[in-house]
Amino acid sequence: MASSFLSISLCSFSGPHGDPLNPGVLTLEEAILRFGREKRNGRRVVFTNGCFDLLHPGHIRSLELARALGDALIVGLNSDASVRQLKGQGRPIIAERERAEILAALESVDAVVIFDDLTPREVIARLLPDVLVKGGDWPGDQIVGREQVEAAGGRVVSIPVVPGHSTTAILQKIREGFGEKPLPKGSRSSRAES
Repeated sequence: MASSFLSISLCSFSGPHGDPLNPGVLTLEEAILRFGREKRNGRRVVFTNGCFDLLHPGHIRSLELARALGDALIVGLNSDASVRQLKGQGRPIIAERERAEILAALESVDAVVIFDDLTPREVIARLLPDVLVKGGDWPGDQIVGREQVEAAGGRVVSIPVVPGHSTTAILQKIREGFGEKPLPKGSRSSRAES
């Protein structure tokens, strides 16, 4: 009896320029069309952001907590260029399109918007989410977009950081495991870590 074998080409899952066809990875304009204030129909939109370079349990738990605060979760994702500016050479480990696709595949995430600036201020100001979420390690007065969200009647929520999980700590463990020198003392790690 002959068995049939189905071969699927990976290029059938990508666009003409190799871009992933994950419908959850949106431009800012697409996100506004889908989740803008006039399109919500009573749904509460939640927004959070970060680099999400090496996805770990702390990220997953934070995203699940954020999603529980509303009906749709949009994640602002730092582009490769902005991650390099924030974290330094050698970062990100994972390219922006791949990080976006991974995030968009999570059940708790409804959409991902990649942004080039160091902060998501423009994304937040244009999208005006009902709830803006940031990790509890950020002082309230330093949460980017706070003013715009509160002025539009939304709220800002700080969620607890999951202890023991950070991309910097994972990279440190990898470096030590391969006999590389650890990061110098005073290297930025926890607050902006994503």
